[in-house]
Amino acid sequence: MKEELRELTTKGKQTNRPLVLLSVMLAMFMGAIEATIVSTAMPAIVADLGGFALYSWVFSAYLLMNSVTVLIYGKLSDLFGRKPILTFGIIVFLAGSILCGLAESMQMLIIFRLIQGFGAGAVMPIATTIVGDIYTPEERAKIQGYLSSVWGISAVTGPAIGGLLVQYASWKYVFWMNIPLGILSLVGLWLFLHENLVKKKHQIDYSGAVLLTISISTIMLLLVEGGSRWTWSSWQVLSLLSAAIVSLIFFVFQEGRAKEPVMPFSIWKERSILIANIVSLTTGMILIGISSFLPTFVQGVMEQTPIIAGFTLTTMSIGWPIASTLSGRLLISIGYRKTSMIGGGFLVIGSVVFVTMTASAGPIWAAIGSFLIGTGMGLTSTAFIVSIQSTVSWEQRGIATAANMFMRNLGNTMGAALLGGILNHQMLAFFQKQGTQLTVDDANKLLKPADRESLPLSILKLLQEGLTTALHSVYIVVLFFAVISLLLILFIPKNKQHSV
Repeated sequence: MKEELRELTTKGKQTNRPLVLLSVMLAMFMGAIEATIVSTAMPAIVADLGGFALYSWVFSAYLLMNSVTVLIYGKLSDLFGRKPILTFGIIVFLAGSILCGLAESMQMLIIFRLIQGFGAGAVMPIATTIVGDIYTPEERAKIQGYLSSVWGISAVTGPAIGGLLVQYASWKYVFWMNIPLGILSLVGLWLFLHENLVKKKHQIDYSGAVLLTISISTIMLLLVEGGSRWTWSSWQVLSLLSAAIVSLIFFVFQEGRAKEPVMPFSIWKERSILIANIVSLTTGMILIGISSFLPTFVQGVMEQTPIIAGFTLTTMSIGWPIASTLSGRLLISIGYRKTSMIGGGFLVIGSVVFVTMTASAGPIWAAIGSFLIGTGMGLTSTAFIVSIQSTVSWEQRGIATAANMFMRNLGNTMGAALLGGILNHQMLAFFQKQGTQLTVDDANKLLKPADRESLPLSILKLLQEGLTTALHSVYIVVLFFAVISLLLILFIPKNKQHSV
């Protein structure tokens, strides 16, 4: 309790908790809406800039930098305070957002998404950590439910706004709408959040950060290009695999000897944290598998408008906040383990819906699947964060929260790369089996109504069947990860059942 009083009372000036919470939620909304709104706009972006084969890289580039930097930002916030690090991240994120809207090619967009992701790595973990700092353990279950509901609200508004902007204005505004949100968040943080830190000299683990970057980058490139551009037995794949293994080994060794490691492995010794982080990895793969490719299927195969495609993702955000709020209450009544198990069950059921989805099922079927996935994510993510923040002290709360975010982001990154590679490989294999000269990039024509209507019926059917077949394979993999998630949750210690 003394620690909590120290955290809640800032020396010199008093932190205004409600206004800080509002500022934090604005920052989180800015980052959360990015996931859904860009997914909705991607068919229009690809139709304008071309390069369907680079589709997954628009997500992978953003998620790569997000994943690499999230641990570094989390550690820096423990060392230098939450406010300056979050401010830096928001400014870089806004700069990347402005540049993304100015992109004139898919290659430029991918580069600017790297910049955007570099800033985004600070937003979610530090915003969540701030709430853990200024509220007591008893309050966190309820407040974390509010924070998780930001994802729900963003999922409702993101696809709707994205669909409207794409249909009536330009996809560029999908990125530029971040600017006012970021500015308002910065103003609130600097006016109402007051931190007291003991100044001392710190040793930043630069070597660990570099090794982490190399290992994640090589793994992602391996998953994206392996099996499509390069065969699995090629020298490129074998070289990347070797680089990933070596850099990962050196990273683990470096973290063991560093005085202030980017990833202190001591926090992973708590079994509940270990399970929560591993499940966050698998659920991150599930989340990106649904949000990245569903709009393409709805528009290209079901031949629906961007607004309808956005609606199918919107239901994920309806399920997410409802489940997040419910999760806060369930944590107190039935405990962390059972709450997580219920969430894992919803993830499996939602994945089954997507595996059985066909073009004739219509967008309502897709929307139902999204709602179930959102419900599962809301229950599990809230339970994980509350449990983790209640297990560690203030000095480790930033990195512990960031580690969980990192695992979900890593799941997003690996999922985007792996599932994008499966999509491209399966489409190419389908076209080759049909004896046609069609390529993956020809799928661009499905995403623009005028181009789609000009296609010969035979070519249109081939493209749609190819995309359907490929996405079916993607969703089978998503179901596999959902089952793995549920099985892992069963290993959560029973003695954590009634703790928050």
